Amino acid sequence: MSPFLAELLGTAILIILGNGVVANVVLHRTKGQNSGWIVIAAGWALAVTVAVYAVNSFSGAHLNPAVTIGLATIDKFPWAQVPVYVFAQMAGAFLGAAIVWLAYLPHWEVTPDQGGKLAVFSTGPAIRHPVGNLISEIVGTAVLVLGVLAILRPENLVANSGFDKGFAPALVGMLVGSIGLSLGGTTGYAINPARDLGPRLAHALLPIHGKGSSDWSYAWIPIVGPLIGGVLGAAIFKACW
Repeated sequence: MSPFLAELLGTAILIILGNGVVANVVLHRTKGQNSGWIVIAAGWALAVTVAVYAVNSFSGAHLNPAVTIGLATIDKFPWAQVPVYVFAQMAGAFLGAAIVWLAYLPHWEVTPDQGGKLAVFSTGPAIRHPVGNLISEIVGTAVLVLGVLAILRPENLVANSGFDKGFAPALVGMLVGSIGLSLGGTTGYAINPARDLGPRLAHALLPIHGKGSSDWSYAWIPIVGPLIGGVLGAAIFKACW
């Protein structure tokens, strides 16, 4: 499998399972309706784990432009490959969101809440405060990129054990679960520009019953914040480790 296809499919899996758990909790008359934040955070942690296991051997499973660009800034990924990865991640996120829409097709019409429908696709703030929301996304993504780089250092692995291949994706999923539980309550922790922008485009373009606005006035925050945070997290790792 090519790295482009791996990033596309991996990001699609991430969104199918991640946005899928939000749909299960938010949309009306699902089996998981109103099951709460813990279910969403756990679902996203498992989504990341599954997606990383699926394509890690083909592309490194970035699945996130903030990770790709952050790694490039500290010379751990070639800049020439950045556009290829980012385009694949965006396409995969859009595809994954469209599949979630299809999977929950009967539930859009019976869900009256337009904000809830948007939440299935993209993030939004608990309190709309642009500066605070931006800081939240920067901090969450910095923790993500710094955490991935620090946790998966060779010093943390048992020599010749295959630990990095066998358990690294689970550790990344654990990290994302921790971020969701500890830092996700402010903005819904996009921590990934593709995860928010691709599905937001899907929300705007798909014929979703009674969908309302795609909230483009907020959309820059889960793009700019994670990009800054990814570069910051990588820089901190390079300076301290």
